[in-house]
Parts: sequence; C-alpha cells; structure tokens
Amino acid sequence: MERMTLAKALNAGLARVLEEDPTTLMMGEDIGKLGGVYRITEGLQARFGEDRVIDSPLAESGIIGTSIGLALRGYRPIAEIQFDGFVFPGFNQITSQLAKLRMRSEGKLTVPVTIRIPFGGGIGSIEHHSESPEALFAHTAGLRIMTPATPHDAYWMIQEAVQSQDPVIFFEPKRRYWMKGDVDTEHRAAPAAQAQVVRAGSDATIVAWGPLVPVALAAAQAAQEDGRDVEVIDLRSLSPIDFDTITASVQRTGRLIVAHEAPTFGGLGGEIAARVAERAFYALEAPVLRVGGFHMPYPPSKVESHYLPDIDRILDALDRSFQHSEVSA
Repeated sequence: MERMTLAKALNAGLARVLEEDPTTLMMGEDIGKLGGVYRITEGLQARFGEDRVIDSPLAESGIIGTSIGLALRGYRPIAEIQFDGFVFPGFNQITSQLAKLRMRSEGKLTVPVTIRIPFGGGIGSIEHHSESPEALFAHTAGLRIMTPATPHDAYWMIQEAVQSQDPVIFFEPKRRYWMKGDVDTEHRAAPAAQAQVVRAGSDATIVAWGPLVPVALAAAQAAQEDGRDVEVIDLRSLSPIDFDTITASVQRTGRLIVAHEAPTFGGLGGEIAARVAERAFYALEAPVLRVGGFHMPYPPSKVESHYLPDIDRILDALDRSFQHSEVSA
C-alpha cells in the first residue's frame, strides 16, 4: 500500500502498461519533455524513449486519426487530449470511425485506443478548459467510458482501459489530480464497469462520478448530522452503466439524487433517472432528482463556484426529496 496523489497514480499506471506491453505507446501535445500540462506523463519519455512517448503537433484530429491507424496495425495507442474542450476537432474521428470500426468490420478489426481527457471545472481556468462532455460520448455506441475518483482506481482503471479491446474514453477529474489516497499496487481494483458503494446508507442514495464523488461524500456526512443516513455510489463507468447496483440501492433507500458537473439538461443524470423509474418505480418514495451544471456555456472562473454543484445544492435536493415524501404521506 502506497500513499500517492491521483496524478502520481495515473503516472504509475501508465508506466506499468508501457513496461509490460511493448505494443503500447503514447502521444499528445507536450506529454514528452514537459510531462504534460499536469505532469501526468512526467519522466515517461526519458524512461521509455521518444518513439513510445511522442510529442505530437497541436492537432487533435491528427492525434486521434494516427492512433486509429496504429491500432489497426497492432499497437495499443494512448492519446492525451490536453483539455476537455480541445477534443472536439477530433470528435468526428472518434464518433464516426473509432466507435464504429469493430461493428463495421463484423469484429474482424479492433481498435484498442485509449483517449485520456482531463475534464471538469474547479481550477479557475478559461473557456474550453473546464467542460464535462461525457454525455456526448456516452450517446455514441461502441465506446467505453471510464472515470476514476480515487488514486487506487486511477492506477488500476487506466491499465484496464489500455488492455481493453474496445476504444476507451478515459475522463480524468482534473481538480482531483492532487488528491491523495492509498494505492494497493498488488491487488486490482474492481472492474471499471462495476459501480462501487463508497458509503452505505438506508435513507437515500446519491450517485456521482469523477470530481463530484468527494462532494457527494461530504454532503452525505453533513446529512448524517441531520439524522439522515445517505448511501453514496461512485459510478466509475459511464458506458456501460452499472444499473444493477443503482437499482439495488434505490430499492433499499427509496430515494435517488444524481449529481454531475455537466449541465442537467441532456446529461447522463436524465438517463439514470429514466432507467431507475423503469426498474424501481414502486420502490421510490420521491421523484429522482438531478443536481448539475446549468444549461449554459461554462462561465468565467470568477463565478464558477456558482455554477459547479456543491454540498449545499446536493443537501437542498435531499431536503426536497424528503419533503416530497412527507407531502405524499
């Protein structure tokens, strides 16, 4: 067991796959000599060479297109997109080619490409540096989507992503890069497709992922002071989604809050709410409520604290859920 930041855990996980699998290589803007904007790849080029940790031109479409070509030739490319909002020049390559090739070829071709994307806000940055575009990719069949919330998960899930035969969008919660936690480098984390109950409870369920998991846990702790026992689920995989774990929790608690940084309109919270309504309607004591960003472009950094879901907004949703139950009764 080793204590490390989420950033260091990602670095260690990437080093392990590069060491163990000679078909793996990395490419991205400034990931080599600089070690990336967040230093996630620091030291990897010096250790594994410039032909395996490649500083690419500033061309996201070129990074993705080259990764697809390499995957078709038997490699396992790991592409870094420097910031979430920079992925869109490569969006066509991802959704029209990368996600479709395995189905298009009836399984004869695989494209095991991992695309690492720092995502989410909370770092006081400018436009196109704080977005949460996960729903855009989750809507596209053929992609796996993972996002770790702890250093231990980061270490193991990045390895699982690279080893997958399917293309993976790997969202890294950038404002949690410096969060420390224990990492067991000998015992693997649960498979990414399996959501984790990170706090047991009996009165309500909060589902969150990536950067909002610590916020959900803090909200649950605050609710405990009001006598409410709240369960928290770290989703971990956004495609596929582990609806079995969510449904089982709601059947115990009777209430569900879904929290994510992306706008609530068109967000994954709506899909989760609909599925739970289909699967566990008669277990619900109140409507499923969503807590998320507003339906607007990400705001300037000085006011981002008003945009991002926080403990108070999650607690307000919990209050509304319990009030609805009382009114219904």
